[in-house]
Amino acid sequence: MDTATATAATGRPPAPASGGAGPAPAAGRLRTRTAALFAPRSVPYWTAAALFVVFFAVSGLRFRAMATSSWDLGIFEQAVRAYAHLRAPVADLKGPGTNLLGDHFSPVLALLAPLYRIFPSALTLLCAQSFLFALSAVPVTRTAIRFLGRGRGLAVGVAYGLSWGLQKAVDFDFHEIAFAVPLIAFALEAVLRGRWTAAVCWAAPLVLVKEDLGVTAAAIGALILVRARQAVPLAVGLVVFGLAATAVTLGVIIPGFNGSGSYDYWNKIGGGDGPTQRIPFDTAVRTLLWILLPTSGLLALRSPLLLVTLPTLGWRFISHEPHYWGVDWHYNAVLMPVVFLALVDALPRTLVSARPWVRSYAHHLPTAVLAATLALTTTLPLARLTETATYRKPPAATAAERLLDRIPDGATVEADIRPISRLTGRARVFWIGDTRGIAPDYIAVEQHDDRKAEQTLDDARKRHPRAVYGIVGTAGDVTVLQRMGRL
Repeated sequence: MDTATATAATGRPPAPASGGAGPAPAAGRLRTRTAALFAPRSVPYWTAAALFVVFFAVSGLRFRAMATSSWDLGIFEQAVRAYAHLRAPVADLKGPGTNLLGDHFSPVLALLAPLYRIFPSALTLLCAQSFLFALSAVPVTRTAIRFLGRGRGLAVGVAYGLSWGLQKAVDFDFHEIAFAVPLIAFALEAVLRGRWTAAVCWAAPLVLVKEDLGVTAAAIGALILVRARQAVPLAVGLVVFGLAATAVTLGVIIPGFNGSGSYDYWNKIGGGDGPTQRIPFDTAVRTLLWILLPTSGLLALRSPLLLVTLPTLGWRFISHEPHYWGVDWHYNAVLMPVVFLALVDALPRTLVSARPWVRSYAHHLPTAVLAATLALTTTLPLARLTETATYRKPPAATAAERLLDRIPDGATVEADIRPISRLTGRARVFWIGDTRGIAPDYIAVEQHDDRKAEQTLDDARKRHPRAVYGIVGTAGDVTVLQRMGRL
């Protein structure tokens, strides 16, 4: 019976014979379509997507619990909020009317303004930072796979994404260096691939991220000259541009926006006036080992890419500011893509070393670096995601939010760390004790165990002797006062 006869008799075409050339089974078609999603070229993007989820979970859940650790998130929100409304980036937390361009030169923050205008919240900044850090994993993972193969490359990419430097930065609120991390990663990827023009284009915008990063851009230009082994005009231009931009920014732009006509952080560089005038040698050694050992097994020392770490390490190690030392805060994030890509650069040469033990060491190093990273993660911020308490909003945070909601939009508020992140998006917020003669409409401060609301009220009277304040309420360890009148 032919096909036409069978169709007429049954009302439907016959099933294809076993082993015939019929259409592929549904499962086979699904495998074909999903194969591209898991192809080697897609791995870096899946890695970045997963990192974005965990990064935003860490910072977002911390924000939800009102566990903000500094005033920085509020400062940056004030600047981005001003940009979003086409105003100068004034951050009253640094002092009433302070233009943030006179503190640190970070005009790149204006890129967040459109997003913030749509979603006006400090969470927008944390989400953007999580995205930028995760995005930096794309060039690192992609380069590692290209140079080392899929297995080893993925191990290096995941180790980079979970590195202690990035985790510490994700956990410490928001900072402008979030833009620098992917720029450096993409620039160094281009260097390793010999794409000098692309490397210069990725590195040049660093001068808009922070005033010191112009020197890092210059270091990338110098690296291009080392790798190319010849004079590359664009690289020479990048060196000159980076150094000139830093000089102009520190000598002209920042003093021009700064009310004092100077750069406020010069006093943290050099000998200083305090009892500790230079970084202790053991602190420097421990910091360098943290940067090089768990991230690359010291193998990054065999790559000229480490040249790019020198500007950041240099200003930190000549400073007498304790916060710049060690492995806390966000100061090591910009070093992570440099060190991991230096590892990727050094591994292929090491794998063909004439010494068997060196070849064996290099062969197992990607796995060892990933293992070290996972082990360290048990004591780092991402470990909180394994704790059920992380996902429960503390009742104290809910109570404090309800109390802070009683402060009307547009009010002037004097606040300390915990209330800041709930107020900077809708009020004019000053740092406690730095209102410079302004008697704010409200005062919102964290209530410590050894301090009662009456003591908070008494402190307010001392700071603002010509104003009369009354207690609005205390909830969730936060006390809110309202100005009732003037004397």
